[in-house]
Amino acid sequence: MTKKARKAKMTTSPENLGITINTRRIIKTLISIVGPTAIGKTALAIQLAEHFRTEIISADSRQFYKEMTIGTAKPSAEDLLRVPHHFINNLNIYDEYSAGDFEKEVLELLNRLFVNTDLVIMAGGSGLFVNAVCSGLDILPKPTEGIREKLNNLYKEKGLAHIQQLLMESDPKYYHQVDLSNPQRIIRSLEVFQSTGIPFSDYRKQQTKPRDFNIVSIGLEMPRPALYERINQRVDNMFADGLIDEVKQLIDYRDLPPLLTVGYRELFDYLDGLYSLETAGEKIKQHTRQYAKRQMTWFKRNETTMWFHPHQANDIIKHLESVHL
Repeated sequence: MTKKARKAKMTTSPENLGITINTRRIIKTLISIVGPTAIGKTALAIQLAEHFRTEIISADSRQFYKEMTIGTAKPSAEDLLRVPHHFINNLNIYDEYSAGDFEKEVLELLNRLFVNTDLVIMAGGSGLFVNAVCSGLDILPKPTEGIREKLNNLYKEKGLAHIQQLLMESDPKYYHQVDLSNPQRIIRSLEVFQSTGIPFSDYRKQQTKPRDFNIVSIGLEMPRPALYERINQRVDNMFADGLIDEVKQLIDYRDLPPLLTVGYRELFDYLDGLYSLETAGEKIKQHTRQYAKRQMTWFKRNETTMWFHPHQANDIIKHLESVHL
């Protein structure tokens, strides 16, 4: 470069023109809000989305299904209008959908959303689905055709305790890790073992896949008695909102995986005359409390999660503003 050219470059540099260049790099960020059921993840997500002017991805796997509304505590119609939500009412109960499908579709959605925003919020208590997006899933072998149908029939005929015992015998390590009240997870692990002869736990390397965006994990917690009171009140509200009628409309589909869950299976048993409506309600509360405890155990494994009381929204916003560059 000639002396004249160097001089011209110097005189036209931004600094010489009085322009301050901000070299601070904005990192695309996914805020993951986790915690037990009924603690207030949806309300916080909406508050944060309005503050940061962004959108929400639901990571509650039961809210995907159009037919399941009251029993899954979906956001109200008004809340859905306040902030754009994704992955709510996007499936029918007979659709097959996995955490791997969710991972793929969320990553594709984030690529589109990050074009116009630097920050997106994901909220939900389905730990496997949250983990799929934040860390990625292990690659599993393709199952042998017909094994899943066989295992589903075995579950229908002999019940949950029988397939739990099969898992204990074939894969005791995963038996002590899995949600034993979730027949879908048990059947999936048995399907892998019966297809390959290798325990499902041997495929779970739990190696984090790199993401090209930052992830900030926010956890919500409160004293257990207060959470349990919130759970009990939510169940009472579901009954008042017409949960029984919703379950009656779904009874012909009761064996589909989305309906083998808390709030539905207890009322199917009530409709079969196995126990009273009052007992069904108490069982829903009990099973939901147990589920909340398992959720906390799952989410507490992530040492990077910052934990707050759901009433600390202002503190959460300050924390997010401090870490989002």
